[in-house]
Amino acid sequence: MYDLLIRGGRIVDGTGNPWFYGDVALEGGKIACIGPTIHGRARRTIDAGGLVVAPGFIDTHSHSDLMLLVEPQSVPKIMQGITTEVLGQDGIAPAPVEPEHVPHCRKLLAGLLGDPDVPWNWQSLGGFLDALDEQPLSVNVCTYVPYGNIRLIAMNGSHDRLPTADEMQTICSLVRRSLQEGAFALSTGLVYPPCCYAESDEMVQVQQVLGQEGSFIVVHGRNEGSEVLASVGELVQIASAGGAPLHISHLKVAGKSNWHKRDALLEAIDEAREGGIDVTFDQYPYTAGSTMLSAILPPWAHSGGSEHLLQRLGDNEARARMREWIETETSGWENMADYAGWDGVIVSSVRSRRNERWVGRSLEDIGAARGVHPADAAMDLMLEEDNAVGMITHLMSEPDVATIMRHPSQMVCTDGILGGKPHPRVYGSYPRVLGRYVREEGHLTLEDAVRRMTSFPAQRLGLTRRGMLRTGFWADMVLFDFSRVRDRATYENPRQFPEGIATVIVNGEIVVQDGKSTQASPGKVLRAQDA
Repeated sequence: MYDLLIRGGRIVDGTGNPWFYGDVALEGGKIACIGPTIHGRARRTIDAGGLVVAPGFIDTHSHSDLMLLVEPQSVPKIMQGITTEVLGQDGIAPAPVEPEHVPHCRKLLAGLLGDPDVPWNWQSLGGFLDALDEQPLSVNVCTYVPYGNIRLIAMNGSHDRLPTADEMQTICSLVRRSLQEGAFALSTGLVYPPCCYAESDEMVQVQQVLGQEGSFIVVHGRNEGSEVLASVGELVQIASAGGAPLHISHLKVAGKSNWHKRDALLEAIDEAREGGIDVTFDQYPYTAGSTMLSAILPPWAHSGGSEHLLQRLGDNEARARMREWIETETSGWENMADYAGWDGVIVSSVRSRRNERWVGRSLEDIGAARGVHPADAAMDLMLEEDNAVGMITHLMSEPDVATIMRHPSQMVCTDGILGGKPHPRVYGSYPRVLGRYVREEGHLTLEDAVRRMTSFPAQRLGLTRRGMLRTGFWADMVLFDFSRVRDRATYENPRQFPEGIATVIVNGEIVVQDGKSTQASPGKVLRAQDA
């Protein structure tokens, strides 16, 4: 007897092949049988008439690392059909970490991952995965190893210099160890400290380790705006010299004055692939980004770590220099305030109640209300909130989003940051692709869109038994009404669940039924060796 039988759905199996009508039987957490008509009894049957039956979606870029320790059911994700989240992004994450670096890391990450009241009682990446293993997860999780953490440990601080030969040897050893403990790849964010202090030659040495270990590198490039072409060129050169595949995080062209570079950007990726470089990328389906507010500051402001940053924010001379950089230095670093404009940088989260009134308002608006320059309003907030401030930045054009989405190397992500008044991508990314970009605008076929959400990311990660509807695969599945599916989250009211997602199944158990969380916790921590 089957555990669950799903009858009469339109099966989109994740391969990109045309849909077909059929049944799917589940047993022991896995897919037992798929066929036009399955004869046999089941403990439970779902009538999927009128619904698409697809593999569960894989969020290739998630920032749920710490929040999963307090909200392990990950409701905003499962409600949009996501069954696996990939953590450890942008080269900065909770693990690995030395005890003496925990205060710095908590301050650094607070605007990105939040700072929930949980003990950081792990040191290694494996220890962090063990901590997640103890949670009643509704979603599967896996992780990259963040390069910033590795560099921080090996160099004993967030230093703006090259590593010594001994430090480089330690870096490579720590990367190998983290991969052996279950990391699926290495991530770096070349705009975030301390990753931004690494030069190309340093990353080539790390890339060589990844190639030897059969892994790959995931990179938030050094610049996504005025120097986006040079940035991608650097990443391709690193991949070519290092010998491991390259995955680019949330590909975009930031800043109106740079939007004309879109076609050249995609051509550069095509040329790299034609030249034998395995390059892929992910993308969220919105024209605004989101990260920590401190990312508007120049790289030198972060040198030495969070405490040094806060000291500079309290020093009038250093603040004046930061403001001058933001206002005048538009090359050589990623000037997000220049790309978005002060009216396009929106505060999305703060730590304390005293500043909650600024959440959802632009820095231009906040500066006017406080009677200060918008840059000073930003720096005041960072100082008052101990750097725990998030932002939304309106950077991209809709035609660019749609064109980049159609590229064959694209896969979907949320890049979801969970705190405060979050970016709507936390709640709506996957239904938005299906509703707007597939059904309404026809940029992708249904089958190809599902492939980009399922088997393509599974292939990149090396998840050999997920991402497709196949006999013997783990039963991660989503049932949705293609005629109705859409996102409802907006910038003004982001905490809204989508429409049209009927049922979500993780490892054979229903976690969303009739559009509501069941509170079930069948999620697993996935380690690369067991994938």
